[in-house]
Order: sequence, then structure tokens, then C-alpha cells
Amino acid sequence: MATQCAAEADGLSGPSSTQADLMPGDGLTDPQFRSDFPRSAAPAWFAWKDRLADGGFRFNIDYLFLGQNSSSNLGVGEAGSGIARVYGSWQATESGSLTFKVEHRHAYGTVAPQFLGLDGGAVSISGTAFNDNGLLLTNLFWTQRDPEGLWSLQVGQIDVTDFLDVYGLVSPYSAFQNLAFNTNPTINAPNPGLGIAGGVKLGSNFYAVASVADANADPSSPDFDVFSHGNLFKSLEVGYTSGPDRIYFDNVHLTLWHADAADDGSRAEDYGAAVSAAWFVDNAWMPFLRAGWSKGTAALYDRSVSAGIGYFSRNTDLAGIGLNWAEARGIAGRQFTAEAFYRFSVSPGLQITPSIQFIENPLLNPGQSSIAIMGLRARVVF
Repeated sequence: MATQCAAEADGLSGPSSTQADLMPGDGLTDPQFRSDFPRSAAPAWFAWKDRLADGGFRFNIDYLFLGQNSSSNLGVGEAGSGIARVYGSWQATESGSLTFKVEHRHAYGTVAPQFLGLDGGAVSISGTAFNDNGLLLTNLFWTQRDPEGLWSLQVGQIDVTDFLDVYGLVSPYSAFQNLAFNTNPTINAPNPGLGIAGGVKLGSNFYAVASVADANADPSSPDFDVFSHGNLFKSLEVGYTSGPDRIYFDNVHLTLWHADAADDGSRAEDYGAAVSAAWFVDNAWMPFLRAGWSKGTAALYDRSVSAGIGYFSRNTDLAGIGLNWAEARGIAGRQFTAEAFYRFSVSPGLQITPSIQFIENPLLNPGQSSIAIMGLRARVVF
């Protein structure tokens, strides 16, 4: 069964995008949820949302929490963070829609999970997206689609990680938490900001996606400075899929990217390439193999190779395990990362995900051979 999110996808709506987050669970399997909470607790609210959706306006309010505990002999040893989000889309015309997302990211304590690995001496983003960045405008863009589904275009406040080098397990909100298994950690992807992106079908099985975005973007203070400073992030992806409705689940692609140097000297020119292969076997198993290389001036890793597998069960539970090998520029040695998680989908609006990460040879902590990070993530959708 192909996903609705993939069916609506046009090369620009990956598993961490607003379109995917508007779907219950993953839309991947025949769901048999354990409960209907929180819909059962507020039926009038959800009935009102359903009426709006029938008229073309869909939105969610959700809250995500991540707590982590580290065995490192450096740093604070624990971290917690929450993300409150309001997001949705308005189908304004038959082929045009407006997408929005506003979120508030906040930490509980001195260190957010995104930086717990670094705080403990590992070159590792252990809690992708769970930081303390405050109020952010991450999406406000117009999408125009070809009526025949041949192409689509996004213009406005975009997040390139919604579509850049993605695969079915890329979302830090519903799958892996470590950046090693999210958007490729060798890519110096910019923060959400002003940009333009387009996707086009190249026959029945091939596609291309390209973007140009503000390399200096700050979603906490969105502006149009990109037109004056001209510091841009550019990407081009060419891929193969079994069909347009399975673009993020049966997918092999090559991604090329380039980021201009910052005028103020805070960032040098950066560029690189990434490859990814993932295939949804029997609509249940998703093995993947991903690799990347970059010039390495600003990306987390200089070289990275990741492999693993995800398993989607009938009620949209998801289990995943991944292994990563990486090198960081200017730091001797290689670091190995493993992550395993199990996402319990209690209902379409409630997910709980325990996880464990194991980092061998933490590059910034030579006094410790390995670090373990235990995590617990929860998401509730209203």
C-alpha cells in the first residue's frame, strides 16, 4: 500500500514535512490503533477540524518531547527539550496550496538533546531538531503543481530538509533521532528561510529535485536579506523510484550541493555529494544504505556511511536500527554510531518512542572508549 503522503508528494514533501505530519501515523500500513486518544477526549474539536479539512484547510497542533541520558564522563549527562508546533495547509486552488508551520523549541535544563552528544565529547547530533531556538517560522510557502503531476514548485519560507536527500526513515519526529540517520550529516543544510524549490518527473521512474535557498537563514528572525547578500545554498537531486506514489519509500538517488561562503567570514565555501538507497520490501521492511562526502568546512562530518533497516508493523508501530561510520575534518580517528528505537503508535495522535544510541570512539573524548545515550520521545497531536 503506498502512502497518502507519498501519493501527494511531488518530490518536495518528505517524511518530515508538514504534509507528512498532517497524516495519522505514517499512512504506511492498515492501522489498528490501541485507542483513539486524544480524539476521544475532545470530539467536538476534531469534528470541527474535519469540517475544515473537507473545505480544503487542514491543520494540527502538536507537542513533542525528548529526554535523554548519557553515560559520558564529560558534560551534564542529561538533556530534555520540547517542541510546540502549529502547522497546516490550505488548498486554495485545484493545483495551488499554501503551507505554514510555526514552532517553539525549548530546553528543559542547561543542554538540549541536540547537543548532548557534543557535550559528552562525541561529534554527534544526538537529538536532531530538539534544541532551544525559541519561536521559529519554519514554513510559509506557496506550492504550485502541474495538473498532470509532471512538476511542482515551492516559493517562500522553506525548509530544504523536507526534501533534501530524504528517505522513509528520515524524520526526527517519528523515526531515528541521531543526525547520522536523518538528513545526511555531511550536508551543510541551511536553516529554514527564503528559497525556491522544484521537482519534475523524468519519465515513469526517474525524477529530479532542485533548490536555491538562503544559506544564512534565521527562522527566528525571517527576512529578505538573501536578495542583498546573495549567499546561497544550492542542491540538485536525481533519483529512481518504483513509481511516483512511492518516491520516498522505493528510492535510489544522488544529491549534489553547494553553499556560498558567508560575507562576514563566518562560513567558508562548502560543497559535497551524497548517495542514498532505500526500498520498502513487502510494505513492511525498509533496508537502507546512505553515504556522503563534503569539503567539510561546516558540515558535521567530512565522510559518512550509514546502513540499517526499519520495520513497520500493522498498527503503524515502527522499529529501526542503524549503524554509522564517520570522519570529521581536522579530528584524527573514526567514530562509530549505532541507534535502535521502537515507536509505539498508541493512537493516530499519540506516539511514544524509547531509543538507545551507542557511540564508539567519541572523537572529542579520548578518555572514554564509548558512550551510551538512552532516550524517550513522545508526540501528541490535537
